[in-house]
Amino acid sequence: MLRDLLKEPSVQVMQRCPDWKEAVTIAGELLHRTGAVEARYVSAMVRAIDEYGPYMVVAPGVALVHARPEDGVREVCMGLLICREGVLFGHGEKDPIHLIFAFGAVDDRQHLRALSQLMTVLNDASCIESLRSSSSASEALRILRTCLETP
Repeated sequence: MLRDLLKEPSVQVMQRCPDWKEAVTIAGELLHRTGAVEARYVSAMVRAIDEYGPYMVVAPGVALVHARPEDGVREVCMGLLICREGVLFGHGEKDPIHLIFAFGAVDDRQHLRALSQLMTVLNDASCIESLRSSSSASEALRILRTCLETP
């Protein structure tokens, strides 16, 4: 479940992110710091966007960054980087990106419930706006819990 994956050590709020590569790296480091992924997974996320473009931008203001399980995922994990001023990913209509969710999956199934819950949150504009305005990891987690509890 989403609330089990997102913990305070895997959430960070920044006022300004220098560029998308740095933002993806920071989001990936949130996963690496917890031991859920190897360092090479972070580089693989950046390489995937370099190679395929900003396809990981899934909604206006939101990116879901990831790489392949074999790139160094140790366990299912998720992190959230909030860039309050936004960062450009080169996706035109969906830029700037304020919420960068990083995740790692060990297979094709274990992460699906968490992603389903995340999609519920992403479909709620007020939740997105509240997350975007968060000033701390603990505040962002409180907002996520509230959004998940709201029917």
